[in-house]
Amino acid sequence: MLKIESVLQILKNDHNFREVIADGHYYFDWSGVTFESISYDSRQAKADTLFFVKGTAFKREFLESAVAQGLAFYVAEKDYEVGIPAILVNDIKQAMSLLAMAFYDNPQDKLKLLAFTGTKGKTTAAYFAYHILKQSHKPALLSTMNTTLDGETFFKSQLSTPESLDLFAMMAQAVNNGRTHLIMEVSSQAYLVKRVYGLTFDVGVFLNISPDHIGPIEHPSLEDYFYHKRLLMDNSRAVIVNSEMDHFDLVKAQVTDRPHDFYGRDSDNQILTSKAFSYEVSGKLAGTYDIQLIGHFNQENALAAGLACLRLGATPSDIQTGIAETQVPGRMEVLTQANGAKVFVDYAHNKDSLEKLVHVVQTHQKGKIILIIGAPGNKGQSRRKDFGDLLNTLPEIEVILSADDPNYEDPALICEEIAGYLTRPYDTIVDREAAIQTAMTRTATPDDAVIIAGKGADAYQIINGQKDDSYLGDLEVARQYL
Repeated sequence: MLKIESVLQILKNDHNFREVIADGHYYFDWSGVTFESISYDSRQAKADTLFFVKGTAFKREFLESAVAQGLAFYVAEKDYEVGIPAILVNDIKQAMSLLAMAFYDNPQDKLKLLAFTGTKGKTTAAYFAYHILKQSHKPALLSTMNTTLDGETFFKSQLSTPESLDLFAMMAQAVNNGRTHLIMEVSSQAYLVKRVYGLTFDVGVFLNISPDHIGPIEHPSLEDYFYHKRLLMDNSRAVIVNSEMDHFDLVKAQVTDRPHDFYGRDSDNQILTSKAFSYEVSGKLAGTYDIQLIGHFNQENALAAGLACLRLGATPSDIQTGIAETQVPGRMEVLTQANGAKVFVDYAHNKDSLEKLVHVVQTHQKGKIILIIGAPGNKGQSRRKDFGDLLNTLPEIEVILSADDPNYEDPALICEEIAGYLTRPYDTIVDREAAIQTAMTRTATPDDAVIIAGKGADAYQIINGQKDDSYLGDLEVARQYL
């Protein structure tokens, strides 16, 4: 429940209130108005709903439909003149976030909040943190892969960071479920479109930065992408930062005035020895740790999660047990073919993560390696050239270009664009299932491997803006051809 007087005061405190207006006339008769629900979906609008007009795709008819359903007030950046009062603001996304906090009785203040940002590793680090904290606490998890608000029921996430109204509704549900901590991924988009506006995290973790999400509908430049990533540091009470990340000195200078831990080379907290399924660290978490996820970068993610959880009440024993238990759907999942060859399924979807994935596989598999890779449509266009540049440095790897969430683009043309940057041999098999089947027929010995990169555990293809569930997912398709 939210009274209109509270709505207006919150907006005024944020310097985001303009006026209440109805069909061009200033409106003052709002005494006694109370909102019992909030929504940005016109199909959910009722007489007691506070409705938010947001998004470039919003159409006037959506609002007219809500008015026909009894809607009495809406929040917007302009007066649509539909016969009911509009609460006008300068920034609708800021308004949504702050009013959602108030509507759900500030659930963020009833949870310990841990956020991860970075170009890669957010989901893996979040899973490590979840398994660590659940040893002695009751965490909820919001991740790209899965979300749980009760520790028992898991469901597929739609966004890395939910829209603000959904985010605070989930937080409130987690509080009602007796959760004590919330772990979440915070994307650069979350700050770009203000999904977490006004939110302060107890601990924020910056894992790494590399060029990604740069394009017409995302970030215009690396500088803009990096800037929005760094906003997490300004909005966290304590921070954990990878000292080996690019542009570390800039982030280091940014966080000097708040509690922090650095990890990695030239810090107190670093990995001393690294084996396939164990590693040893120095510093606050000094000791040896068992780990199921192979690869040095996964050990770094575990170290970052451990340092963050230590600040949130986890014991050294919790950290060791949690790391040893952690498995992540679609992250370094390994199958074995009848001939002994390995099939690696991983979410690696940009140049940096793909390079690390290939390096890990080459460390363990010394025979032929076949890589299936593609690029998504209508996002991250810079990845296509990045993949081409990387693959040119790996002539020993057999490459098959294939579809990966083409969305509104032609997947064959996406493959052609990647191929345009290649100066080495490659194959194109647009149908992803056929590509996987073909790759698996090319192995012969236990030293060989197939890498299926990009989709991880996603059991669908995004085509024309919709999830096509007829694609079973990389792991299930590969299982059919073992």
